[in-house]
Amino acid sequence: MGKQVKNILNIVAWATGVIVSLAVGFAMIGGSLTIPWLDAVGAGIVTVIAGWVVVITTIISAVMAILKQ
Repeated sequence: MGKQVKNILNIVAWATGVIVSLAVGFAMIGGSLTIPWLDAVGAGIVTVIAGWVVVITTIISAVMAILKQ
C-alpha cells in the first residue's frame, strides 16, 4: 500500500504544479500578475511574453508526461 500512496501523491503534486504554472502564466498574460520593475519602465510586453512562455512550456511538458505514461 505504501507504493500506491506514493504514486497518488506524485500525481497530485504533478497536477498541482501544472495548475499553478498555468494560473501564473495566464495571470501574467492577463496583466493581473506583473513584474513591477519591468512595468515601471514600460516593458509590460515582456511580462506578457514570459506568460506565454510559461503556458506553452507547461502544456508541452504536460502532454509529454502523459504520453510517456
